[in-house]
Amino acid sequence: MGGGRSETSALTGTGGRRGMATTQNSQRPNTCCFCWCCCCSCSCLTVRNEEERQRWRRRKKIPDTKMETIPNCEACTKPSLEEIRLWSQSFDKLMRNPAGRNVFREFLRTEYSEENMLFWLACEDLKQEMNKSAIEEKAHSIYEDYISILSPKEVSLDARVREVINRKMQDPTPHTFEDAQLQIYTLMHRDSYPRFLSSNIYKAMTHFPPARMKEPAPHNTWQAF
Repeated sequence: MGGGRSETSALTGTGGRRGMATTQNSQRPNTCCFCWCCCCSCSCLTVRNEEERQRWRRRKKIPDTKMETIPNCEACTKPSLEEIRLWSQSFDKLMRNPAGRNVFREFLRTEYSEENMLFWLACEDLKQEMNKSAIEEKAHSIYEDYISILSPKEVSLDARVREVINRKMQDPTPHTFEDAQLQIYTLMHRDSYPRFLSSNIYKAMTHFPPARMKEPAPHNTWQAF
């Protein structure tokens, strides 16, 4: 009898430890390859959410913003072939170039994610504003167009950034959306930019640069289209 109890206890103990290990493994969070900021706001999750949202927009057939319907566009200077090829060296070089932004925005439109560029441009415009009443008006327009969950042009942001925005919206400043702008910039860099470089749009341009391009006027990008 004693041997039986000892054997039973040993099996129970082993099973208990195995159960605890299984429980611990099941509770262990799924880690990912990288995080975009020190607060562990996972950019992998942001990218995945963005991909799911794009698929949802395709199913719903949500109309995208047509570049030709945006008023007050300004002409960009014709980029040289060398300049176009520089866009592949870094995302920053692409985004600093008005013609590059315009072409990249056209690519984003084909992926149903043009709102990322529109939001980024709107934030750039807001940071140049000095008038208090204009700042408040533009900030609220940006919030309604790109932050509100009710907007069809809502951008993908994590909970921490949304909380920061909601707090700052009590007294908007030119830098109210700074954290959100950085997160969307990172999303475009890591998710959309590699596909842009492999796209037919960009490959064709490296051989046949366009004669004329247009860039949305910054002072109008914050308005709802």
